[in-house]
Amino acid sequence: MNHWKRLLKAQRIEPGDRTYPPILVERLADTAPQNLYALGDPGILRNQLLGLICSIQCPGSIIIKTFDVIRGLRDEKVIMIGGFHSPMERECLDLLLRGAQPVILCPARSLRNLRMGKAARKALSEGRLLVLSFFGDEVRRATSAQAILRNDRVAALAEAILVPHASKNGKTWTTVRRVFESGQKVFTFEDETNTDLIASGARACRSSHLDELVNEIRRIK
Repeated sequence: MNHWKRLLKAQRIEPGDRTYPPILVERLADTAPQNLYALGDPGILRNQLLGLICSIQCPGSIIIKTFDVIRGLRDEKVIMIGGFHSPMERECLDLLLRGAQPVILCPARSLRNLRMGKAARKALSEGRLLVLSFFGDEVRRATSAQAILRNDRVAALAEAILVPHASKNGKTWTTVRRVFESGQKVFTFEDETNTDLIASGARACRSSHLDELVNEIRRIK
């Protein structure tokens, strides 16, 4: 019980701390978060990360492709970061937690009284899960504005972003547009519902060609 209580005690990470990722300041400048709050090992942030951002309303064809790719990325030990908030994203988190690689979960609220499932608690106790928040204890509920801010910061921490689907001019599209402006790579799936996303510059991948996606991610420096 004492071990679990220690795990649930959030660490505050300030700019200048050795565990504060400098990429946040490089990419976000004055809008970089003043503090990060972490449960688990913040050293996981030093790895190459693939961000996952997706619209809540996601076509069925995309959901199937996403699950297939997430399983493959897990088996390839790709470390993913995301909010994992929508039902589809929560399924992705469950799939990732079945692997041996680390995962980073970023809620759009503070860590205070944060509820986690059995698999997440197990991964946290084993050092495979980092729960990272950009919000202090006063932010106890997630809002749409906080979700956009969270997604922007998830994208800033990642080397590249996997966007299974983004509704045109929706909240996810807002983050994706900023990612394009920063010069980061965006990957999506070859699907007619992603025509606008691909036309805007996202790299279209086929779920059956997972090795291409993994190789592209690992080539990014």
